[in-house]
Amino acid sequence: MASFDVKSMNEGRTNDSTSSGYNLGFTAASLRPELARIVAERYLEYGDWALAKDRILASNALQCRSTASAVRLERELRQRLETLSLDQITLLATATAEDRTAIAWLAACRRIRFAFEFAAEVLRDKIASQDPILRPSDYESYVETKGLIHPELDRLTPSSKIRIRQALLLMLSEAGLLSSESSSVTICRPAISSTVVRAITSDNPHWLAGFLVPDNEIPSRRMP
Repeated sequence: MASFDVKSMNEGRTNDSTSSGYNLGFTAASLRPELARIVAERYLEYGDWALAKDRILASNALQCRSTASAVRLERELRQRLETLSLDQITLLATATAEDRTAIAWLAACRRIRFAFEFAAEVLRDKIASQDPILRPSDYESYVETKGLIHPELDRLTPSSKIRIRQALLLMLSEAGLLSSESSSVTICRPAISSTVVRAITSDNPHWLAGFLVPDNEIPSRRMP
């Protein structure tokens, strides 16, 4: 398995990586970078997450069909963005579509440890071993291994397991880490701009593992 620095990861702003259990309630939203941009814009406008939430829901800024759907979607996107630095939120709100997608994936990694570890451990290892095809058995093995230390995975209902798997694979595809143009699912190391790299490394470079950057290309974290 990849040897990224878990201790350094846990020092970052994240609602999940510092906890003992996985956050598995992320299926309310896939990556949705355009909607994440709206949440980021409202936060930058009002400077307060609660006020931004109220304005988003009052105006139906996320264009949901029901109030319940809007509440779930806003909550999931906001909780992801709350893990980002102010510079990263600003980049999400103002960047190109490609950079916006990258920062949305960064936010998902920081919020959803289950997703980050799958990318950093399973996908990176397969790329390193020159086996770029993602097979169902790769995911099943990952869940089985993680279930030994995360019993919440074993407590999931069969339908929840399916939804989580589908949501994760969709996010990975949206982030450019997976491609299914052929009959197989291919793992891809996404191209990220120097702007995004700077935004990550200035905060905590170890999150680059979620973009399949190998350890020898991840700079040591600069301590304050």
